[in-house]
Amino acid sequence: MKTLRPAEPANIQSGFRAGTLHPAESANIQSGFRAETLCPAEPANIQSGFRAETLCPAEPVKGLAATHEKRVFMKNYNLEEKLKLIQDVIDAGPYEDNWKSLSGYEVPQWYKKMRFGIFIHYGLYSVPAFDSEWYPRMMYIKGSRAYQHHIETYGAHTAFGLKDFIPMFRAEKFDADRWMDIFQKSGAQYVVPVAEHHDGFQMYESALSSYNAKDMGPGKDIIGLLKKSADAKGMVFGVSSHRLEHSFFLGGGREFDSDIRGAFQRGDMYWPSERGPADFDAIDGEGSPSEEFMQDWLVRTCEIIDRFRPAILYFDWWIQRVELRPYLQKLTAYYYNRAAEWGRQVVINYKHDAFPFGIAVPDIERGQLAAPKPYRWQSDTAMCFNSWCHTVDNRYKEAKDILCDLIDINSKNGTLLLNIGPREDGTFTEEETHILSEIGAWLKKNGEAIYEAEPYRIFGEGPTEISEGGFQDAKVKTFTSSDFRFFAGNGCIYAVALRPSKDGSYLIRSFARKQGMLNSEIRNIQCLSQGKMAAFAHGKDGLRIDCDGGGEYPVVFRICL
Repeated sequence: MKTLRPAEPANIQSGFRAGTLHPAESANIQSGFRAETLCPAEPANIQSGFRAETLCPAEPVKGLAATHEKRVFMKNYNLEEKLKLIQDVIDAGPYEDNWKSLSGYEVPQWYKKMRFGIFIHYGLYSVPAFDSEWYPRMMYIKGSRAYQHHIETYGAHTAFGLKDFIPMFRAEKFDADRWMDIFQKSGAQYVVPVAEHHDGFQMYESALSSYNAKDMGPGKDIIGLLKKSADAKGMVFGVSSHRLEHSFFLGGGREFDSDIRGAFQRGDMYWPSERGPADFDAIDGEGSPSEEFMQDWLVRTCEIIDRFRPAILYFDWWIQRVELRPYLQKLTAYYYNRAAEWGRQVVINYKHDAFPFGIAVPDIERGQLAAPKPYRWQSDTAMCFNSWCHTVDNRYKEAKDILCDLIDINSKNGTLLLNIGPREDGTFTEEETHILSEIGAWLKKNGEAIYEAEPYRIFGEGPTEISEGGFQDAKVKTFTSSDFRFFAGNGCIYAVALRPSKDGSYLIRSFARKQGMLNSEIRNIQCLSQGKMAAFAHGKDGLRIDCDGGGEYPVVFRICL
């Protein structure tokens, strides 16, 4: 290790070399890579396993509002060195960076117990709070609703671009502990905040780019604070990366006179702003990300892994691109090998067949499956029909409908990841807190059917059909009191009527005596929400239950044999 100059504190915890630090600079190097020359009077906080090279004093980046209180320092890093260090971890671990080796992965037991999690979309798009979380892209697409709104509200794109929202993003009321308290009371078991969305602004302190929530805007490591609180409260913590889509996300700004004209370099939030594909779901062809961008994607994602040691790593769509596959194999091997070092088991969520089946856990966006599966899967959806982030005109779903989806997904061996979109200041809307409170109240009374049971040998019955696949939640399902979902646990069977019966009478046809699925002698049946025993008759036409569940929420019957 090189000698540190007098009066310079160093916190070096994992054995790699710290280079010369200039006077008055503190270094916090926690995960094993080298800190090179830092310019005078500039603090360094390098926590995620990657070397910060020369951080040079710079003029404010063009396009950033003059009112911004901070100067921007570009963080240049040695890409080749990072890639070599990543490869070293791969070479030293049990998993190689190929699909054959990675197919030895098994979904951990702890994840099989997950039923309900919270997704969080919080970032620069929370400032304009208009249209959707795609505002940063659509504000640069001529003719779009967001484009017109931007000009009318903020002025020309040459004078006010995406970067100019950064000083307006203050998160002054953000309280990680308060968030976690609300999530826990909702009955959620895990939480997955978006670490970096398509716009390229990192919500965590990074050694790779200055465009992050710690160095700019809020001045807070949002993801780090959430991680600390989740760990303290015993919640499973994951992170979400939407970085790959950044390759094209701001490309519309090159089509007219805006602040995204000109050349940008790696580390700038506007880099690379390339032209996007005509078909966003295509796996190859036009819009291919550059080699340098994919390498940077790998380095950034490995930084997230090392900094936060997430139990879950969620990827949005577009990682199914053919060009990315060599890097996706490296990333997966790196993550699984790091987890082996930590003595933990981890999960990757993916979409659109980006992985060969069995190497990670598939996710369905805004949709679910029509039938149960022998494998573990996840559905992610939002509280709102129109947006994943907070907007002024969000249209919220009803708690009872979200609960029906949760129960249906759980009955088919899936878990639900429900998104919340906080306001720019870090608070939740009344609608959001109400939805989470109602879900939590129902789970507090009926949770044993969800947390302590597994899917039954048939998932359920009823007239309402579920459309399989993603983006199906725009149409609210009209469940009835004849729609049931089944679970088994604690030596009992749980039958959940997705809607309460008006007259308090229910008939489960699948449990017909002798001819159905249930031929055991029934000792008693309890309505969990009411906390009282129900009258029943077990005959050839089915199992009849009489119990007024009350209200508008699903009714759970515990059938003891």
